[in-house]
Amino acid sequence: MTYDVGYRFSQALDPSGLDTIAACLHPIRAAAKDCRNAGKPFETDPAVVLLAQHLGSVATSAMPDRAALRSLCGDALGEIARTPLLVLLATRGVSYDADAKRTFHTEARRALRRLAGELQLPAKSFDIRVCEGGPAVSGEVILHADELYVQVSIGGYGGGEILFRRCRGRSDYCGERNHWARMPALLDPSSLARRMAHELGLALTVEDQPRLVA
Repeated sequence: MTYDVGYRFSQALDPSGLDTIAACLHPIRAAAKDCRNAGKPFETDPAVVLLAQHLGSVATSAMPDRAALRSLCGDALGEIARTPLLVLLATRGVSYDADAKRTFHTEARRALRRLAGELQLPAKSFDIRVCEGGPAVSGEVILHADELYVQVSIGGYGGGEILFRRCRGRSDYCGERNHWARMPALLDPSSLARRMAHELGLALTVEDQPRLVA
């Protein structure tokens, strides 16, 4: 199967109507695909190169100051570094973004393990599991202990991303009254552990003072 569609050459010679970055990207991808189908190198195809040059002119016409763009990129990276990943994902959501959803599950599992450590739960006294859900939802990451059920999700119902309640064993999926916390609370597992023990009346040993780490 070979293609060498002439339309890409006509479009490259007259790119009228391709006046946004999004509008320019589609014909470049289509032209590159035509080249691959025909077994021709798209990196040197005149239509691809001309369309790419037009994309450059469209992009720089709106924001021509390269130094300012670099500065804005640096500011954005700094903001990302200051915003913990779980909080960032909770803010932007993960619906229909498989990579973001996997990242959320990984980070939430790690955070729940740190919480279990602060609660001083013995290793075999709790489970951490993931309910994937469909592509439109974040799914849930769950810590289920003998007396405690904690569920982390994004964009669900209730008063926060973290649901916690007292339960009666790891076969109790209903438990007692729900309590809620926002995602940033999970970033301070020591404080969250003390809050859970206090609000749920748990007979758990939770340190009141921060531990010193050498």
